[in-house]
Amino acid sequence: MAPAEPGPATRSEAARTAADLTVVSGCLARRLRAESSVPPHHLAVMARLRDHGAETTSGLAARERVRPQSMAQTVADLVSEGFVVRRDDPDDGRKLLLDLTDRGRVALEHARLARTSWLTTGIEQQLDDAERAVLEHAIVLLNRLLDR
Repeated sequence: MAPAEPGPATRSEAARTAADLTVVSGCLARRLRAESSVPPHHLAVMARLRDHGAETTSGLAARERVRPQSMAQTVADLVSEGFVVRRDDPDDGRKLLLDLTDRGRVALEHARLARTSWLTTGIEQQLDDAERAVLEHAIVLLNRLLDR
């Protein structure tokens, strides 16, 4: 037997919760991004290179869902900062691969630590044990929503 369809009141409550969650998650994301001096789109590209290995500019653009011209500018910035290096593709001499440098790995780790540190301090100083348990349960629920 299929579960009953939610009534209007339940649907309305879910819509309010969804709207509130959207606002709060956006504010949290902006606050965490502010903890790093490296722009978020640079961090995203660096994390992709760290996690998936060397890639072409066009490949990165497709995976990050941005225009190739935008990715080319991001890559130029990352190369000038010494976070990324260009090298010949061993399988296709016409292509250049981008790879994360040691300096890029360090910058990425510092950005992660800065964000984690800010959030850890807030959790430790502002939430009691019961609130921390609620937050941990909320993370489980959010992951369930993301996995559907």
